[in-house]
Amino acid sequence: MIIAVDGPSGSGKSSTARGVATRLGLKYLDTGAMYRAVTWSALEAGLDLADTAAVADRARAVELGISTDPQRAHFTADGTDVTEAIRDPRISEHVSKIATNLDVRKELIRRQREIIDDAQPGGGIVVEGRDIATVVATDAELKVLLTADQDARMARRKAELAEGALTAEQLRDQIVRRDADDATVSQFEVASDGAVTIDSTHLSLEEVIDVISRLAKEAEAAPRDRES
Repeated sequence: MIIAVDGPSGSGKSSTARGVATRLGLKYLDTGAMYRAVTWSALEAGLDLADTAAVADRARAVELGISTDPQRAHFTADGTDVTEAIRDPRISEHVSKIATNLDVRKELIRRQREIIDDAQPGGGIVVEGRDIATVVATDAELKVLLTADQDARMARRKAELAEGALTAEQLRDQIVRRDADDATVSQFEVASDGAVTIDSTHLSLEEVIDVISRLAKEAEAAPRDRES
């Protein structure tokens, strides 16, 4: 099965999706890491990110290695391990310029669909990002819009970072500005048809994983129920 988890920055998508995939024995795809890896590659190549055509060419040319093991995050770009590098504040600062490049999105959506197709014979995959349910995997058996209020999202993002890694202003920029930028090309704050909205503001990570895992089991059982 395919489980699509969408939502704004800091809503807990990555931790939740990894947890659900681990619990249900599914693969896991972090689509945001793919945009980050292309950002890293473009910056390493010295490209002007405003040159949309050159950046799109780089996205089509770069060889990405994307781990789908929920317990082992590992990403490469043209053979270079970028697992840690793509989480650098420099990447966070520029990734929206990549994510709002429509030709880059087209290329990465193509790659994402290939990864999803390859994963399904093995049981399925949990995919998280901005527009999974609405664009990438519209046929997902379970679609989730994971939200949280701004204070909760900022607190969670801060907890993920090293002490003093970002100022309060930089942290707010990561959450608020990136969401505003990405919203120009992806309606990730509006639930798609058939999606379940989960507000995680006052829920623990385990509670959110519990809810989505239960919904996934119900979705998986639904066809059998109809057949019987």
